Amino acid sequence: MWTAIQHLHKAIAAGGVDPRLLALLHLRVSQVNGCSACVYASVAGGKKAGETDERLHNVAAWREAPFYTDAERAALALAEGATRLQDGAEGVTDEIWEEANAHFTEEEIGAINLEIALTNFFNRLNRTVREPAGQTWG
Repeated sequence: MWTAIQHLHKAIAAGGVDPRLLALLHLRVSQVNGCSACVYASVAGGKKAGETDERLHNVAAWREAPFYTDAERAALALAEGATRLQDGAEGVTDEIWEEANAHFTEEEIGAINLEIALTNFFNRLNRTVREPAGQTWG
């Protein structure tokens, strides 16, 4: 299983998206899903990638916080739209999709979507097995 996951991570990295943005996406999706293990891991990963405490601490309020670019806001909206399906939200609207595509290449959109999907996958696994924050994985 770890080999397949490593291949997915390599595919995401090959998409050319700034690792700091990927960490923010991982963090926001994990916050929405209430996955403490992934929230913990994405903060650590974001710091390792050079992300600031200010941006990490404010990503939950990205719409109101002044610390994000238009491109980052488009990616965060895409992440929330794809994640909040369980809330009965409308998902990724045409407006969200068009805004994301205005800021990113097809390859970057693919990497962003894969990051969002993989994070949702891990969040659900971790919530199922009640993985605590602070653990490290293989």
